[in-house]
Amino acid sequence: MKDRRMLAIVNRAAGGGKCGKLAHKALEQLRAAGLQVDAVDTAAPGDATRLAREGYSQGYRQFIAVGGDGTAYEIINGLFPHAANRERVALGFLPLGTGNSFLRDFSKDGLKHATEAILSGKRRPCDVIRVTHAEGELHYINLLSVGFTANVTAMANRRFKGLGELGYILGVLGSLALLRRRAFPLRVDEAVDFEGGRCLFLAFSNSKFTGGKMMIAPKAETNDALVEFVRWGPIGRLGLLRNFPKLFDGTHLAHPMASRKGARRIEFRLDGPVDVMVDGEVLTLDLRTIEVIPGALDVMA
Repeated sequence: MKDRRMLAIVNRAAGGGKCGKLAHKALEQLRAAGLQVDAVDTAAPGDATRLAREGYSQGYRQFIAVGGDGTAYEIINGLFPHAANRERVALGFLPLGTGNSFLRDFSKDGLKHATEAILSGKRRPCDVIRVTHAEGELHYINLLSVGFTANVTAMANRRFKGLGELGYILGVLGSLALLRRRAFPLRVDEAVDFEGGRCLFLAFSNSKFTGGKMMIAPKAETNDALVEFVRWGPIGRLGLLRNFPKLFDGTHLAHPMASRKGARRIEFRLDGPVDVMVDGEVLTLDLRTIEVIPGALDVMA
């Protein structure tokens, strides 16, 4: 890379304010090792997207997400799509947020591993997933889900924001009480017909984990040019309660109502917008397609 500077985009509100307390020390550790790290703070949701876009236009090609999965998601959407066909970009992480799911594919020791990867200059190619919807497009590197998993995150974010893992647990309990199973008609790759059966959730994963430690897609790989499509059929409350712990070790896929497949492209035929959880953020979207951009990003992990 021509420009060796790094731009750290800091979400001080991440992790219920934990990031604001720890970010300075983490950044100084990188600078003490001789790295040129410039830092900017976000001021509002969506700000990291603008800051990443501005940083790219100023010549930065190495970025650090200081926060959680949502911070990295915003940065990705500041870099893509225009970075996809231009000079390659790299993204590192200082995981000081709540979930920090993406890095669990590479290490359980998130902050230490991520810091060492930045300091050593470690790079690995990572697929980027492009989503088109009725109002435009977005990009992600972790996962997108609809149904129960999106409902849980929506409830946790909207009602229990700032409670960390406790808020997520409360979201699970609330969503269980209001359990809804509906159809999300879609077509995978070159399939002729649309699949439209009712389900508990659908997940379209580039990496294995979500919600911190929940292994929704144990077969997912971040650089295999595929999105891992996991479906769990219309399981009931009692069945979900019995099998819920299996979501944390990936054995839920052994359930007769569960299935998975690697896909290059997903096409939706929804009857309107739905709640969507994408890399820890909750949006309401009328989904059209999901496609893989193979190896479009270098991650420091």
